[in-house]
Amino acid sequence: MSKNLYITTTEARSGKSAIALGVMEMLLRDSENVAFFRPIINAEPFSNKSDNDIQLINGYYHLKTDYQDCYAYTVQEAQELITSGKEEELLDGILAKYKALENKFDFVLCEGSDFESGTSAFEFDINTRIANNLGTPLLVVTNAFHKNVEEIISSVELAIESLDDKGCEIVALIVNRVPDNQTDELNSVFKYHTLFKDRLVYTIPDEASLGRPTMSDIANRLEAEIVYGKDNLIKPTTGSSIAAMQVGNYMERLKHGTIVITPGDRADIIIACILSLFSIAMPKVAGIVLTGGMKPEGKIRELIDGLIDFPISILSVKDNTFETALKINSIHATISLHTPRKIVSALGLFESHVNVEELQQKISITRSTMVTPKMFEYGLLQKAKSNKQHIVLPEGAEDRILKASEILLRRNIVDITLLGDEMKIREKIDNLGLKMNGINIINPVQSTYYDDYVATFCELRKNKGATVDVVKDIMADVNYFGTMMIYKGHADGMVSGSIHTTAQTIRPAFQIVKTKPNSTIVSSVFFMCLEDRVLVYGDCAVNPNPTSAELAEIAIGSADTARAFGIEPIVAMLSYSTGSSGQGSEVERVREATKLAKEKRPDLKLEGPMQYDAAVDMEVAKTKMPNSQVAGRATVFIFPDLNTGNNTYKAVQRSAKAVAIGPVLQGLNKPVNDLSRGCLIPDIVNTVAITAIQAQAEKGLI
Repeated sequence: MSKNLYITTTEARSGKSAIALGVMEMLLRDSENVAFFRPIINAEPFSNKSDNDIQLINGYYHLKTDYQDCYAYTVQEAQELITSGKEEELLDGILAKYKALENKFDFVLCEGSDFESGTSAFEFDINTRIANNLGTPLLVVTNAFHKNVEEIISSVELAIESLDDKGCEIVALIVNRVPDNQTDELNSVFKYHTLFKDRLVYTIPDEASLGRPTMSDIANRLEAEIVYGKDNLIKPTTGSSIAAMQVGNYMERLKHGTIVITPGDRADIIIACILSLFSIAMPKVAGIVLTGGMKPEGKIRELIDGLIDFPISILSVKDNTFETALKINSIHATISLHTPRKIVSALGLFESHVNVEELQQKISITRSTMVTPKMFEYGLLQKAKSNKQHIVLPEGAEDRILKASEILLRRNIVDITLLGDEMKIREKIDNLGLKMNGINIINPVQSTYYDDYVATFCELRKNKGATVDVVKDIMADVNYFGTMMIYKGHADGMVSGSIHTTAQTIRPAFQIVKTKPNSTIVSSVFFMCLEDRVLVYGDCAVNPNPTSAELAEIAIGSADTARAFGIEPIVAMLSYSTGSSGQGSEVERVREATKLAKEKRPDLKLEGPMQYDAAVDMEVAKTKMPNSQVAGRATVFIFPDLNTGNNTYKAVQRSAKAVAIGPVLQGLNKPVNDLSRGCLIPDIVNTVAITAIQAQAEKGLI
């Protein structure tokens, strides 16, 4: 069930505030425990101005969140990070603030940025990246104002195709501010257009009153002094007019709802406008803005002060008349807590033109299946530290291992034991300037465990002719000693391989830990962190040429591993042929593996044989496997042999600049994982976290 939704727009002034009101009203019918979150807001840092939409939603619905918890960055802060090349830091900060709300509330409604920076394409892209990193499906709002039907459709097509390409899950599309004479034609196009026929699409007509600024909007934009009529700021306006001519000529041009802009010393204009308010023959102005910093004085002020129930607002600004008129014409009308009639109107429009029950049902069953690298890494560390495990690192004197250990300890993710010469390791720690107070370091041959481990290994390998003298040398090896630590329960998992080969790392596990009762083989997966998603590749490191039964076991194990790490398993059994189009022993082996896996685990979304392009590309999938639940959507890819898998993961890693985390071993009784000898510090941190989570799962803690 979905726990979130992200409202985003394709351009400025699409009316998403009104949509956010309607969606929040709908959500609160089922749960009071709902939060509102904006990743980026327009309010200036360290100012008294607050974000309008946060104030609107929180205030109107009396939500239980503090203002500071409802956003991550201001526009200014976000732009500084992006221009400094720190976009990843921006996304990390947004994810952290969002997760804090997600942990407290049943549902989080997110609203994207306001498209006021002048770079709509960039804002559209950054909102998409944010939504994907938060794992939220999208409600897309687009603006139909001042567009013909062809322009509207073209704009919407471009947006939907772009979002589909980015792997976004779209709940619904709302075309807002539609001219009345275009509604029927638009609805007809959406009904029969292939891109929209299976999507929820709603059209909402333009409501002129929502687009008109109130006197409150004017006062806020101009930073004006309210001279009269503080209680009348909710009055809507229809336009502005400069009063620079004689009174008689100006009154001929007066229109209902006008904001009159005039120098503060034009007593004649001020009095004439006030008199018009009490005349049944004249239009009624919405308010008066006095320019030049001048205000009524003397008898004119006494005259106004003596009026009872003064029906409009009079504002004063220091700017000249021309500057003031330009600012007023640039004002973007808002729905705020100070515009109760606009709130009621917006909610009425939403409920009249959106099938609320249908939309609510779609939201409840739609959740994003995409897991981005940011989400994946954040989830790893949070899950690992939720129930701290003890991980042994045999390569204790390696710089990268030490630097990664400092990060893990400082962030309180795991407990760590380093293996090696204690004096040399502590000297390394000092030379690198690391702070690792309380770190546990064991020299295998000097350990109190050593003799017991030798005896245990002799017992385990007695049928292989193991002798004490030989085993003493074996147990002096850090990988054997570390593996024995987890076998004996003195540690929960082991990570090695930064300076050792894969064989040196996992051979001790085969001899000591061995496979789970329901596993016949040990296999592996790589978590492939692409720019916008994380995929699971198996087996790319262990089994050279698995049989059909082994492939089925690898597929099931890989699916379970994916799910344990927050990735919904949608499994593609890969081959050089898709469906029933190809023949040959290699295709038949994959076809048989698919059959066996389905028989063992009918609950899994698993299909094959399938070519890689059909598994990953929706357009290819529509042609080759149009009715498939897996094709075009796969998150777990099972390669037919080691040659194919190893080459493919390395090709993707290099050509797509993907981060490959692994190999993560599956099928062992205790978690042991192998690092690449070219691994970076983040790779070590992530692999240790993965090992800790596997240890939690092995203990039944997750």
